Amino acid sequence: MSSPANPPNPNTPVVIRALAKGVDYSVMIVGAILIFLVFANVVLRVVGKDLAWVVELGEMLMVWVTFLGGVAAAQRGGHMSINEFLDKLSVERRRLADAAILLLCAGVLSLLLFYGWKIMMASWNNTLTTLEWPMAWQYMPLPLSAALMLCFVGWDLVQTLRGVPRELRYPEEQ
Repeated sequence: MSSPANPPNPNTPVVIRALAKGVDYSVMIVGAILIFLVFANVVLRVVGKDLAWVVELGEMLMVWVTFLGGVAAAQRGGHMSINEFLDKLSVERRRLADAAILLLCAGVLSLLLFYGWKIMMASWNNTLTTLEWPMAWQYMPLPLSAALMLCFVGWDLVQTLRGVPRELRYPEEQ
């Protein structure tokens, strides 16, 4: 799927395009590291060895890749939606409905950012059991992903209010 941060819309700000690429590469890198660590630990278990820290790091990387994957989906308009009602609306009413939905999403993401930040900040003094890293690293993907999704949802809202139809914002969705 295309992203609203990538062509065909040449008016997409450079910052949005850079964030989109950064998120995509981050998902691939974290996913590759996770696959390697899990595979290596399985091989080590077969030969009777075990690295306890790999399990904890794997759990943390799974959280990171899940939330970053959510951001990657948000930048592409790829989250599940039921459009049967919306598709029956006139072009102008569909635009207004899309804008209202994006505003609602922005509100929910703002709450996730606010409370995720509070949770993360409160957990800096707690440490992970085997890695002995601050627990905040485990919670950091929540406010980070909420902030990144807010950027993409905000850009989508700007395009919607400018009258750019969904077919042009997400051309490969059709």
